[in-house]
Amino acid sequence: MTEAPLRTTRQRRAVAAVMEDLDGFASAREIHDALRDRGESVGLSTVYRNLQALADAEEVDQLRSDDGEVLYRRCVTDHHHHHLVCRECGRTVEVQGPALERWVEQVGSENGFRQMSHTLEIFGTCDRCR
Repeated sequence: MTEAPLRTTRQRRAVAAVMEDLDGFASAREIHDALRDRGESVGLSTVYRNLQALADAEEVDQLRSDDGEVLYRRCVTDHHHHHLVCRECGRTVEVQGPALERWVEQVGSENGFRQMSHTLEIFGTCDRCR
C-alpha cells in the first residue's frame, strides 16, 4: 500500500524552505524562530506537525540530541544513510554503511526478526573544529 503524497500547505512550504537553508540539524523551536524571523506566521505546534509529516515521508532526517530533544535536517540523499555529526558545530555528513546493513540483517535473521530498521549517528569533532 502506497501512502498518499503530503498535502502542500503554506505552512509546510515555509517549513521546507527553512529546512533547505539549514546546514545542520535544528530543533523545532529553532525552525519556528527562523520562520518568525522571515515574517511567517506559523504556530510551534504546526511546525512540530509538519516536521513529523516530513520525517514520516523521509524528506527530513531526525536525530535525538544528548538531552533527548529531537532535531531535524533536510535529507541530502533519498536512500537509507547514517550521519557523522560534529559535537562542536553540528556539521553533519551523510554516510553509507553497507557492512552495518548486512550485520543488522544477519543479527535480525539469527534471532527470528524480519523487516529490520535502524538509525545510527556517529558523533565526533570535525576538521574545522579541531
